[in-house]
Amino acid sequence: MTATRVCALSELEQDSAIRVEVEGVAMAVVLDSAGEVHAIGDVCTHGDISLAEGFVDGDTLECWAHGSAFSLRTGQPLNLPAYEPVPVFAVTIDGDDVLIDPAVKKAV
Repeated sequence: MTATRVCALSELEQDSAIRVEVEGVAMAVVLDSAGEVHAIGDVCTHGDISLAEGFVDGDTLECWAHGSAFSLRTGQPLNLPAYEPVPVFAVTIDGDDVLIDPAVKKAV
């Protein structure tokens, strides 16, 4: 597989997430307060809830339904009720393009 353009960097709002799907893999793409772009699995491991609808705080994304927060860097849950991590994907920025390959997990 190759990296796919998911959006323009200029389309991302700081401290918020958008949902994208690449080759059947749902992801939450986040521009954090430090200006870094992250891509993690979009489905909360506690419930079938889109994380892209959640709240960004620093380098975490919190599920709006039950409050589990996930590290944008590692995918690890930081509090209960979730205890399983979500996948984290490598992101490439090429000019204004945000590229993600769902087959490439980010080295943590």
